[in-house]
Amino acid sequence: MKSLRHFRELNVYQEAMSQVMRITEMTRSFPTEERFALTDQIRRSSRSICANLAEAWRKRRYEAAFVSKLNDAETEAAETQVHLEIAFRHDYIDEYSFEQQDDVCDKIMAQIVKMIDQSDRWIIKPSTRTRRASR
Repeated sequence: MKSLRHFRELNVYQEAMSQVMRITEMTRSFPTEERFALTDQIRRSSRSICANLAEAWRKRRYEAAFVSKLNDAETEAAETQVHLEIAFRHDYIDEYSFEQQDDVCDKIMAQIVKMIDQSDRWIIKPSTRTRRASR
């Protein structure tokens, strides 16, 4: 694993941000009556994936907090899948768009689960110098 310096360098974050942009564009054609319901919900959940990934990145000093925020990101990706399915079933999006975005969510969740499973590789470990100074 190469040394990453910012959450924006994470492949999973980049994929999630690309999905936010696609969903924002896609939802522009949703019916007006969905503006404060489905449109708002799917935009919020997709954006929340990115926000939770950024928060997880900043909590890497504390494994439990890091994993908790990653779990939140995974949950938001699953919520986005539900909203996509609802949009598809209401014929707001076509089958191809639904399947494509559903697959993106699956890919994002798989990457998040891998980060959770390997959380010890992501945690910032205190340097020897820092540990000695705190004694």
